[in-house]
Amino acid sequence: MRIALAQINPTVGDIAKNLHKHVEYIHRAQGENAQVVVFPELSLIGYPPKDLLLKPQFIADNLRGLEMIAARVAGIDAIVGYADRNESGVGRPLHNAVALLRDGKVFSRHFKTLLPTYDVFDESRYFEPGALSKANNLVHMGQPDVSIGLSICEDLWNDERLIAQRLYHQNPIADLTTAGAELLINASASPFVVGKHAFRLELFASQARRYGRPLVYVNQVGGNDELVFDGNSVVFDSNGNVLAHAKGFVEELMVVEIGHDLRPIAPIYAQGVESIYQALVLGLRDYLRKCGFKTVVLGLSGGIDSALTAALAAAALGPDKVVGVAMPSRYSSEHSLADARQLAKNLGIEFHTIPIASVHEAFERSLAEAFNGRVPDVTEENLQARVRGAVLMAFSNKFGHLLLTTGNKSELAVGYCTLYGDMCGGLALISDVPKTVIYQLSEFINQHAGREMIPQNSLTKPPSAELRPNQTDQDSLPPYDLLDAILHRYVEEEKGMAQIISEGFDADTVKRVILLVDRSEYKRRQAAPGIKVTSRAFGFGRRMPIAQGYEQNVMLEMSASQLPID
Repeated sequence: MRIALAQINPTVGDIAKNLHKHVEYIHRAQGENAQVVVFPELSLIGYPPKDLLLKPQFIADNLRGLEMIAARVAGIDAIVGYADRNESGVGRPLHNAVALLRDGKVFSRHFKTLLPTYDVFDESRYFEPGALSKANNLVHMGQPDVSIGLSICEDLWNDERLIAQRLYHQNPIADLTTAGAELLINASASPFVVGKHAFRLELFASQARRYGRPLVYVNQVGGNDELVFDGNSVVFDSNGNVLAHAKGFVEELMVVEIGHDLRPIAPIYAQGVESIYQALVLGLRDYLRKCGFKTVVLGLSGGIDSALTAALAAAALGPDKVVGVAMPSRYSSEHSLADARQLAKNLGIEFHTIPIASVHEAFERSLAEAFNGRVPDVTEENLQARVRGAVLMAFSNKFGHLLLTTGNKSELAVGYCTLYGDMCGGLALISDVPKTVIYQLSEFINQHAGREMIPQNSLTKPPSAELRPNQTDQDSLPPYDLLDAILHRYVEEEKGMAQIISEGFDADTVKRVILLVDRSEYKRRQAAPGIKVTSRAFGFGRRMPIAQGYEQNVMLEMSASQLPID
């Protein structure tokens, strides 16, 4: 059977544009003599559609769009992802579905069984799971006739041998093979997380090998808000060997002849820092394109965070679409301004210098009477950050640029950032990148370019906000390698204070870091959306209360004897 994997980049909610893309790829697949073309999960409406699914007209438009695609299908079968109504009268109103389009009509409809409700997924809010009948998602295609088992994304993620904590009692892949499936096809929208694709390959190969069936996995590609989908669609033989592997982070139509003597290949795909780089570039490019922006502006401090953000923006959009603004204050060093200017020259981006010392002084004079008798503190420092935020927003308003914030995950975690100051912006591009990885990405960019894009001085000088004389980040924070190690355990691995301390970390440092993380939730709730690259990003996938009083150190030190007795 000759199958085309349509690894497309849909825009959430843009049914008309997505519809045209489906028809284009169907025609391309026909040109490649494919018998079947398979699209990703919810390909017609884009993933994740979120509360667009609550709009009855949106569902009606999506169903009409499906019929319109079907009318253009002849001489090939197409498997398309869409949202279907739950007609049973019981349960949630929709199904996450794929349809088999054949001979100008919707031939059959098939529903997702396992609905993820963790991290960034919230499918049980909208969808009712498909029926548990083993034959429900079985179809027959091709010449000669092949029995194919259809599954959707999470349906493939329930192998008890590789999933540490199984979330579901049912294994749809086992059910499909028991029902007689000779070939397995999975339509997915699986978001990028660094290191995830290596696990996908292991998990899916295990499933193919376990059930002795070839497996076709088609993944969405592109950025939708915080999420980036990396593509990397794969075809496995019945022994779990990779027969074909699509490119990562780009659209592609990959055609594979299943059942012929294809030789296994060693899959090539971006890993580690390179994969994070590609995800950030794609995420930024698609965020602008899908939101209607053409250009970006950002503050250039001469430091590593703004340098990396500018370099990523230049790579994603082209240097002519990036504007950098240096805003020296009376505490800014000469080398910081020089580093910012050199960065702009290296990247070839537009550069402006807007001094803020006089504006800062004007703020201080205006507040002097109200602040009389109080010593200067972080309030005056933050005034500088807020002046810079106002300047950058002025550039955004005047020229229509999207303002990029430049704070990293380590800073955002502990609240080392200023509300309405350096947190101003429409996209927090590197907010899920720990400080230690910021350096790795910057080195990667210079090595990949074969020349110094990010000035060496930005890479080697001590990080500083330069809001007071001789300030460095380590005046307020532990060294970043230590901070990131604690944050990884607390935020991404959800380890408790006692467990982290037991791993050899200084108890006072751990307590302080955890307290800072917990007390900074109100800031993060007001932060711009950021591109997710780690397993646990701040944002809609991590839902922590702001008004809460849980302190682990209090519980650790508390005993029953301290409780009052009636």
